[in-house]
Amino acid sequence: MITPVILSGGSGTRLWPLSRPQRPKQLLPLTGAETMLQQTARRADDRSRFAAPLVVAGAAHEAEITAQLGAVGAGDATLILEPVGRNTAPAIALAALTAAPDALLLVMPSDHLISDAAAFHAAIDAGVPLALDGWLLTFGMAPAAPETGFGYIERGSALAPGVERAVRFVEKPNRVTAENYLQTGRFLWNGGIFLFRASAILDALGTFAPDVLDAARKAVAGAARSGPTLLPRASAFEASPSIAIDVAVMERSDRVAVVPCANSSVGRRAPLSSVATLPRCTCNAGAFAAIAAAMWSASATAAWNLSRRTTARAGPS
Repeated sequence: MITPVILSGGSGTRLWPLSRPQRPKQLLPLTGAETMLQQTARRADDRSRFAAPLVVAGAAHEAEITAQLGAVGAGDATLILEPVGRNTAPAIALAALTAAPDALLLVMPSDHLISDAAAFHAAIDAGVPLALDGWLLTFGMAPAAPETGFGYIERGSALAPGVERAVRFVEKPNRVTAENYLQTGRFLWNGGIFLFRASAILDALGTFAPDVLDAARKAVAGAARSGPTLLPRASAFEASPSIAIDVAVMERSDRVAVVPCANSSVGRRAPLSSVATLPRCTCNAGAFAAIAAAMWSASATAAWNLSRRTTARAGPS
């Protein structure tokens, strides 16, 4: 059984005026009738293979997230409300400490587009044996263009069918470097989705980011609970460094593997009015691709028109 961990933080500033602090992009129906959060929850709604999800989010979005999850049959989720945003490493630490130590965690951002759920599930299945053996798994997309706005993962030797050693992580290269990566065929776009045992990621945090783990432990130990909602102690969690899991752990551990996923061509400069019809990856078409495609290449008029249509469809925000 795999426990989904849905990361649903966000300040609502990257797609203003569509997204706002109370309605960040993952809570908007940008790519279909359902919001990106709801689409993420649906990818793990088969309770024969996925346990009830753990959702890490900002306290300000509790009511909206609860309502949206309930509308797609994910009302059994445990909501972990961060008192402040501290990036992905502290958020994942909270989830791992809340889960059973031997739980297999599938960490998914709530703003990704995945058009082929079957292919995504097959990629997960390929990674499960190594994750059960203590490896830290990530998922990478075959790059369609020399993108400079994405991180990259260099592929190494095969570890198992469909799984390779991750040699190194590279943050947003310049154009020339990205073109070289594309030519070598050895690099993947970093998808930001992870698979590992709760105990494995906690051990890794203890080794490479002990301050993050210590703050998370104290925050969970002093947490208040209200039904399925966990409210970590604010004073403890605020002491945590703000750091991404890639930087804190994945770039430093020698037991990191990557599952390559197929990718279709993803445009980056379409107008805001085209967001809902952008091509999607067959495995992990990160919404960072779809959302980046929408950002500020459109005119203010197009932004306003789509904002009005989205508001009418989604209701008052």
